Amino acid sequence: MGDDEASRTLPRVSAEVRDDGTGAISVDGVIERIQMATLQEAGAAITARVAALAGEVGHPVPVTVRDPDGMWDLLIHADGLVDEAPGDLADDHAAPQSPALGAPVAADARTATPGPTSEPAPVPATSTSNGAPTSMPAAPTAAPTSGQADPSPAPTTGPTTGLTTEPTTEPTTGPTAGPTSASGAERPAAGAGAAVAGHTGALPTLDDLLAARHPASTGPAEEGWRVGVRRVTFGAIHPGPGRAERRRRVQVASVRRTLDGPRTVVVINPKGGAHKTTATMLLAATFGLQRGGYTLAWDNNETRGTLGWRSVHTDHTRTAVDLLHALPSLGGDATVRLGDLDGFVRTQADEQFDVLASDEDASSATLMDAAAFESLHQVLSRFYRVLVVDTGNNMRASNWQAAVAAADQIVVVSTIREDTAQSAAWALDALRATGHEDAVRSAVTILSAPDARVDKDLRKRLRTHFGALTRAVVEVPHDPALVAGGPITYEALHPTTRDAWLRAAAVVADGL
Repeated sequence: MGDDEASRTLPRVSAEVRDDGTGAISVDGVIERIQMATLQEAGAAITARVAALAGEVGHPVPVTVRDPDGMWDLLIHADGLVDEAPGDLADDHAAPQSPALGAPVAADARTATPGPTSEPAPVPATSTSNGAPTSMPAAPTAAPTSGQADPSPAPTTGPTTGLTTEPTTEPTTGPTAGPTSASGAERPAAGAGAAVAGHTGALPTLDDLLAARHPASTGPAEEGWRVGVRRVTFGAIHPGPGRAERRRRVQVASVRRTLDGPRTVVVINPKGGAHKTTATMLLAATFGLQRGGYTLAWDNNETRGTLGWRSVHTDHTRTAVDLLHALPSLGGDATVRLGDLDGFVRTQADEQFDVLASDEDASSATLMDAAAFESLHQVLSRFYRVLVVDTGNNMRASNWQAAVAAADQIVVVSTIREDTAQSAAWALDALRATGHEDAVRSAVTILSAPDARVDKDLRKRLRTHFGALTRAVVEVPHDPALVAGGPITYEALHPTTRDAWLRAAAVVADGL
């Protein structure tokens, strides 16, 4: 069969795969559901199905595949070999539509199929420190709509393992905006609205600003559907990373960037239950994992905090008070060695950071003051590259004020609740009123979801308020693994939560 004749008889094929291994393949308007264990297995099922079609028609079949990061064109041969589709062939035959994962399932279907994967929604425009907007439009995602079915679908073979066949219509694609679990937006520069008037493209986001400062590392994809293609083709096709993977690489580069000295991050909110301790632990864990250690989470509570309770316990219960009292016997601030600290900090081996707990002695009358903080900070800064400091609820305490004075980066944390948000706003007002205007302008706000469902109107108000006051606003999702209040295990967190805290750490690191 000649190429021209084959091109006229090739079936129109498109497919979609999701991270959870579900998906669909459309062959001339007939939808075949995919239900596999992983995204890679779903990709292999699609490859096998299209290879069978190629064997039937005696010609390689072009297919348009949409994965969680985008859409691209392949040419699949009868023997399972996968090539990149030539541009003209892809334009003529690869269906521009992707099968509707949310389409109704046949009555005898045994499992429900989730709706289509959506990309994070664009967030408000960001600006650099000099007010110059960055520009990198976000790619649209596909939303299913009803379309016209092909009146004469070509016959197809029975489904492969994991596939169920059902006739339906092919959808058309169009841009949509889906929810995001971790979104951030910098304060717009003055006049930014006028600058973008009449602009028809997507506005730049905080991710774009980070990408401009920290280019992602090159190399083939290591995640998702693209990895499956590289393995199936034994490296003959090695597509680059998708949007989500590129975004993570940029964030990792930001967290790992070289610092010209020790840096202190101070986490504040003068109200209990605002997730300060959680933020301290997870920022420290992210910095520790990405930087290979040399990170400390320090509970600078005036009396007793809970950082030690949320950490993995070690073979001692010594605290910051014990280290302070031991400094003279260790030779003073200038002669303390790294090994001397082992008996006072609690190593979190899996996450590669240490914890210095606050006083846990119920009978103790010791109060940490500014002098105590400064003595400890002088010693600890000699051995740790990043110090993440949890603070108490008394903004008038001298050790609280000393921590703010030593901060290279302020992080104000609040749950998406009226009470904790009002407390965070009040703290920023107090800092501005006491001469810390620059620290507030360069601060990062982390908004933590207190439950799986949040008040959307309140969320919008908080983003607007803190976005006008601080350098960036980052959201982190609710995670059931954090609810119990026991030691925080990073690996127990949902991948979406870990990604959100990576993003938060990247934004924090960008200000160090």
